[in-house]
This record gives sequence, C-alpha cells and structure tokens, in this order.
Amino acid sequence: MEGMGDSQTIKKQIYMNKSGLKKFANEFKEFAVRGNVVDMAVGVIIGAAFGKIVTSLVNDVLMPVIGYFTGGVNFSEHRWIIQKAVTDAGGEIVTPEVAVSWGAFLQTVVDFVIIAFCIFVMVKFIMNLKRKKEELPAPVVPAEPTEEVKLLTQIRDLLEKENNK
Repeated sequence: MEGMGDSQTIKKQIYMNKSGLKKFANEFKEFAVRGNVVDMAVGVIIGAAFGKIVTSLVNDVLMPVIGYFTGGVNFSEHRWIIQKAVTDAGGEIVTPEVAVSWGAFLQTVVDFVIIAFCIFVMVKFIMNLKRKKEELPAPVVPAEPTEEVKLLTQIRDLLEKENNK
C-alpha cells in the first residue's frame, strides 16, 4: 500500500503528537495559574456582580425617585418613534415599529456614570495608600561602630574569657 507509512513511523508520529499535546497542556497550565490571570478572573467576576448591583441601584432606586420628581415619568419607556408599526386587518404586526429608545439610553448613561465614579474613588483610594507607603521613612540602619568601640569590645571579650578560666 503506497502512501501508508510503516508501523514504526506511525508510532513515532503518535508519540510526537502526544508529547506536543503534553507540552501545550503544560504551557497552558503555567499561563492559567499565573497570579495575574487568576487576579484578572477574580476582577472580572467581581466587576460583573458590581455591574448588576449598579444596574439595580439605577433601575430600582434612582430612576423611580427621578421619575417621582418629574411627575411619575418612567424613563425606560421613553422613546422617539421614527416609524409606527404596520398591522394587518387581523391585528398582526406586518412591519415592526422603528424607534429610538432614549429613556433606556439615559438609564445606561446613569449606570456608566455611577460605575465610573466608583472606579475613580477606588483607584484614588489605592493611589493614596501607595503614596502613604512610599512616604514612610526608611528604617534606620545603625551606624557602623567606630574603631575605638571595636577595640573596646575586643578587650571586653578577652577579659571575660580570662575571668572564665
């Protein structure tokens, strides 16, 4: 059979593929367990949860209060209709409505502003901590003893040695 390698060549190719796969798996493992990747993953997860909290704050707390002060307006439902929906005689929509949902956009902008403000405060706090750490004075290293002190220390040690005999 032409084009088919002998069994030794095939075994060698399989071994090479397995060792290449092992090398790839080890490289991926090294990459995945690096501190930076794990820290980034934790940051993404916390960021997603924080985004949900801010969205709830905007939708469920801030926008109803703003709506109350603006006369009961629900901003999420505000839109500018460019073309009304076309329906047939049975009431089925033939052509959907074309509209710009500026109220939902406004809520998203408020979400963004709150998230950006929180990130700003957090980064400012971290930078202040770093600055304070940098401003701390370096530990005082005791000065090297003078030659006179070294000589007196040697004399003391010799006298102690003589007295212990």
